[in-house]
Amino acid sequence: MLETLNQLDQELLLFLNGIHSSFFDSFMYLISGKLVWAVFYLAIIVQIYRSYGWKNCLYLLVAIALVITCCDQMASGILKPYFQRFRPSRSPDISHLVHIVNGYTGGKYGFASSHAANVFGLTTFCSFLFRNKKLSLFLFSWAILVSYSRIYLGVHYPGDIIVGTGIGIFFGYLIYKILPKFKFIKLDNPTTEKDWKFNIITWGSLSILVMAIISIFK
Repeated sequence: MLETLNQLDQELLLFLNGIHSSFFDSFMYLISGKLVWAVFYLAIIVQIYRSYGWKNCLYLLVAIALVITCCDQMASGILKPYFQRFRPSRSPDISHLVHIVNGYTGGKYGFASSHAANVFGLTTFCSFLFRNKKLSLFLFSWAILVSYSRIYLGVHYPGDIIVGTGIGIFFGYLIYKILPKFKFIKLDNPTTEKDWKFNIITWGSLSILVMAIISIFK
């Protein structure tokens, strides 16, 4: 059973990774980065502040840091060294078949994806925090795009992404549900839909647009 799943994982990886172009090589490489999302992350922080005030904002940022820490430690601190599953880009069996971008191969092991865990942890937590359907749809679409970029770059199998996604959703949900136990944290003041669009959806979309433009002319 395990061998069958592993075989299917490899085949799906090679299929998805095999669909590439010069534009998407550049675009997915940028999407997979962290610093390129700085303005997007700043927009999230600003919206938390505008919605919940500076004191609650500090508490919620600590909660977000806890979500990401839990996700990252579970994926990279526990699962990767325990299972020691080679990334596709480093696998002795299939690395020669994997499309690599800019020589990037990632670390030695890839199960589970800390990228997927972190972005889905942040997305899940913020979706519960903001309680806005359009924003939640945008955030989950962003998380899927970032996670897919890891498959495109050949540094994660789809199975790595699926497990990482589960980790992120679990910790994002768990830590949000724990927050009401701390009576000094107030979670009853969501902002308006107009504010959501300007601060998060707009800046996130602009970030993606800029990366697409850079990829066209690179």
